[in-house]
Amino acid sequence: MRKSMSLRFFLLIITTLTLNTAYPANTNRITDPVILGAGEKLFQTNCAVCHGIKAQGKGEDWNKPNTDGKSPPPPLNGTAHAWHHPVGALMKTIRNGTMPIGGTMPAWKNTLSNEEIFSIIVWFSSLWPDEIYNEWMRRNKQ
Repeated sequence: MRKSMSLRFFLLIITTLTLNTAYPANTNRITDPVILGAGEKLFQTNCAVCHGIKAQGKGEDWNKPNTDGKSPPPPLNGTAHAWHHPVGALMKTIRNGTMPIGGTMPAWKNTLSNEEIFSIIVWFSSLWPDEIYNEWMRRNKQ
């Protein structure tokens, strides 16, 4: 499975990150079941404890700081701000965490490969409504 996913990952990441400028705003979502399945499993194992099992976040006030002055983990299901960030920025945030900039998210670079991080992003972006996803793709082209 890893070899199959690696080839899929290579083709999808090249398309999404490099060639995306040639794609219209209504680019079809990545629907590869291997990538989506791997992304969901990795999300459940590594991310759901903070972001919720359906990427819904853990509370309605995710954008209000806690008593420690830090914001809780946001929903990643399209109802918060994740879609405002291009793929590269999301990958960097997951890889490096937010602790260096005063947040609470740990760095995952020693736990998850770039391929695994990308599959997580593919999975949680698959939850987004079409309008949000299309806007995200448009922003990725810029």
